[in-house]
Order: sequence, then C-alpha cells, then structure tokens
Amino acid sequence: MAGQIHYEIFIRKTPPSSWTLAMATESRALAVETAEETLRSKLAVAVRVNKETLDPETRAYSSVTILTRGAPELKAKKVTAEGVGQAACITPADLYAPIARETLAEVLSDWLLRNQVTAYELLHRPDLAEKLDASGVELQHAIQKVAITQSQSCGQSTHELIRHYQRLAEATVSKLVGAGRRDQFADVRHEPLAQIAEGLEGRSDRVFVMGGVLCRAIAAGCDAIERLGIMMDMADQAPQDGPGRALVFTQLEQILCDLLATRRGLESILGLDLDQGGSLAAAVRMAAPAEIEAVLRADPRIATIIPVVEGPAARLGTYLAAGAFPALTRSLARLVLRELMGPRRLRPSDAMGEVGILRALATTLTASAGRLLTLEEVQAAFVERSKALITADFIEACMSGCETALQEIEVLIRICENVTGPANKRSASRWLEASLSALKFENEMRAPGLHPVQKLAVLAGLQRSVRACAFADEDQERSLAVIGALGGMIEADTRLIVQMGRASAPALQRITALLRLAAGQTGPSGPVSERAKAEVTRLIRSPEMRSALAETPEVLPEIRGLMESAGLAA
Repeated sequence: MAGQIHYEIFIRKTPPSSWTLAMATESRALAVETAEETLRSKLAVAVRVNKETLDPETRAYSSVTILTRGAPELKAKKVTAEGVGQAACITPADLYAPIARETLAEVLSDWLLRNQVTAYELLHRPDLAEKLDASGVELQHAIQKVAITQSQSCGQSTHELIRHYQRLAEATVSKLVGAGRRDQFADVRHEPLAQIAEGLEGRSDRVFVMGGVLCRAIAAGCDAIERLGIMMDMADQAPQDGPGRALVFTQLEQILCDLLATRRGLESILGLDLDQGGSLAAAVRMAAPAEIEAVLRADPRIATIIPVVEGPAARLGTYLAAGAFPALTRSLARLVLRELMGPRRLRPSDAMGEVGILRALATTLTASAGRLLTLEEVQAAFVERSKALITADFIEACMSGCETALQEIEVLIRICENVTGPANKRSASRWLEASLSALKFENEMRAPGLHPVQKLAVLAGLQRSVRACAFADEDQERSLAVIGALGGMIEADTRLIVQMGRASAPALQRITALLRLAAGQTGPSGPVSERAKAEVTRLIRSPEMRSALAETPEVLPEIRGLMESAGLAA
C-alpha cells in the first residue's frame, strides 16, 4: 500500500477564511504532530488532517478526516455572481420605501444634518438631489457603506453592488431633476393644495408628485419649527375628505415621521432648552394631549414637571389626538420607549429631578396605555430604567446635597418608591436597609436635640414610607425591624413610656397617647409599641381609669378604635 496512502494538513488562518493545504506526508504521526504544533504556535486558528487513500482501479482518492482542532468553521455564504438581482433596491421607486429611507438617513446623516433636511425631502427636492450629486465624495461614501454592509450579509460581490447603486443613484437624480425642470411640483402659494390633490386623482405618479409639492412648500421654512408650522398649514388646507385628503395626509405623515424619528429631531421641534426627560415628557403630551390633561387635572404637581407644548407642536398634537397620523403616533411612542430603555440620563445635572420626571413619565404613559404603548411595554421600559436608579453613582449624586443621615434616608425612600421590578426593588431595599442600620443614623437619632416624642414620630413616619415602597415581605420586614429597634433604643434611653403612664396628666389623655404609640401612629412598631401595649394594659385596669371612662362614655368609641388598631381589643 506504500504510496497509496498519504496525509494532508489543511489550515485556516482566520475563522471566516477557507481551508488551504499546508503540507502532505505519508507519516500519520508527523502529520498529526505538525498540525498540533501549527495550532500551538498560533500560525492558524484551525487545523485539519485528512487521510487520503488511492483506489488502484479508479485511480481516485477517498478522503477521511482524522483530526480537526481549533475554531469552528463558519458556514460559507453563497456568493451571487449577479449582485444586481439580489440588491435591496432595484429601481428608483424602491428608494422611496420607508426602510430604504431609514437607510439613507443613516448613511447620509451628517449631510442631512448640515442641510437641516430629512431623507424624504432629499428624495423629493431636485435642488437637494443636485447638491448631493455635486458633492461626489459623500454620495460615493454612502454607496460604499450600503454595498459593503449588504455584501457582508448576503455574500454578494461588493464591486458589483457599488456599480449597481451608482447607476441607481444617477437614475434617481436624473428622474428628480427632470421632474423639477418639467415643473411637475406645483407651488401651493399659487394654487390651492386641495385643488392640486384633486387634480392628481387617478395618476400613477400621484404619490411622488404630491411628495414633491409638499417638500417644495416646506423648503421655505428656516428651521424645524417653522417647517412644522408650514406642514400644519397644509394639513388645514387639505381636502376635507376623500382620496385627496388621504393623499396629502399620507405624505405629510411620512415627512413628519422622518423629521421626528430621532432624539435630535424631537428636540428641534419641542425646544433645544429641554433636557432628555423634558423632551420625552413633551412628546408624550403632544402625542396624547387628552389623556395627559386628565392626569394634570388629577395631580397638579405633575403640571410643574411636564413641559407645555405650544405653537406648531400643539397643532400637531391636536391632529394626533384626532387620529390623523397613526404611524407618527406609533413612531413617537417607539422613540420614547427606546430612549427610556437606553443608558442616557434624563436629567444629567439633577439626580432627584430625574426621579421626578421619571415618575411623571410613568404616570402619563400609564394613563395613555393602549393609545401609545401597551401596559406591558410601559412596565418593561420602567423596569429597565429603574436599573439606573439603584447604581452607586446615581444614589451618590442624589445624596450629594444631604446634610443629615435622615435626609439621605428620605432620598433613598423616594428612589425606592419609584423603582419597579422585583430585582430592582430588592436592590433598592438593600440600600435602604444599609442606611437605616448605619451607626451614623443611630447616633444622629439618639443625640440630644429633638424631644423623644418627636424622634419616635419621625421613625413612625419612616415605617409608613417603607410600607409604601411595596418591597417584598421579607425585605420590608427587615427594614421595619431596624427602625423599630432604633425606636426601642430611643425609648429606653429616656424611659418615655413609663413617664407617660405615670405623668400627672388626666388618665384619658395618658391612655390616648399610649394607645397611639401602641398602634404605631406616633411611634414605630416593634419594642416601642409592645412596651406601650404593656403600659396600656396596666393602666386600663387601674381604678382611676375605670372611673374616668365611666364619667366620660363619649370617648369610648375613640378608645375602642385605638385599642383595635393596637391589637388590644378583646
């Protein structure tokens, strides 16, 4: 069999590269050792050894793989000889589809920003098409970005795709410039928009022509707000019903979607002086004005947080409330959702202000659930955003202005109230529990200053706030126990309950004060409430108390109610 069997070593230098023959030998041991050494020396990311056996009759080799090491082989993409047949856009009309416009907006973002226009306007204004075509380099770079990305995703020839998109760009520019020279896009200053729309009925190019008419009109606007005002004027001038109104509103909606598709576009419409949280709140108010006004009437405090929407943006909100631009409403909702789930701070310079605007957004979005987003989407967004509220950096920023440990705990409680999601609640409760059990807080509360009655009332208020945070039962009980234990220390330092039980005040006044402590109204539950209950039990059996209750039976309902709250009623 000598000479009829040999071993071939194949290597791949990178994961996506193909196998190449490195050497062949008749020694199996040498082949395996060489392959292993090649991999150890990092001369290749993968090696393979094949045993090749020659068939004496057919003179053909049969191959068997005896060794494979290294990175797994990537599935090879099928390369298409004709890139044009598989291109995402074949004709100029394909560029006007929403997905194609999104791609244009991405690859030409810098050029569009410098010229303060959208991708939709670029596709409907001859002057912009000529300007981009004349730039040369930017258009070529955009074509290369698209071609390279598409080539990597489907394995087509990059050069074929570049040549195809160059021809497509030339054809689109030629079509658009030709339409401008033939004056296909009427001027709404000289002809009513309703009349233009009615004149386009039945024409196969009515969508393209109407887009050009609208873009020609808004080109007169100096900035985004003025252009939005022009679009609202055209919405007012559109036919009242029928295909003409649908034609105008459909094209207006596409322009608005492109204009408000990004955070930067939203800020240009609502005001550059607004921070991220203010812009999102104003967007929600613009998209669902009726629901937000109802929320503001129910909670006037939110009115101080949610920015007022005025001018063209308010006019757009009226149309959105009437259901005129459903796609734009969905686009705005998705933008708000995307930004809420992103890492960007809502109010970078004001940590506690961020908590406030987040609560306002949660309230307004929940009120408009079903119209903008589903309740599940709203909840998921705020669970994701809550993760940012319990990071060390954010909590430190919130506490930066606190002068006392009590103020820090009050800040933490406010954060805990606005955090949602079981895991986030658990993390927030750990922060709170650590601050409550800190020696700094204990020393501050036990130090001379406030009267013990006032200190116990503060602790009782903290316990009520902890219960309002909606922690898991075990997390809540731990924090309540820490507060209760601290209250017990404060009471033990002064023997307050014993002093109250033996004070010279009237018996009814003493037992009422003790019952309020026992019920957790003026003191924390825990040792304080238990000691208060014991003192009440002792006091109520005294002849003095029995006599006082007999003389003033009208106080019995109040006393009975307090005893029930304290768990002392039989």
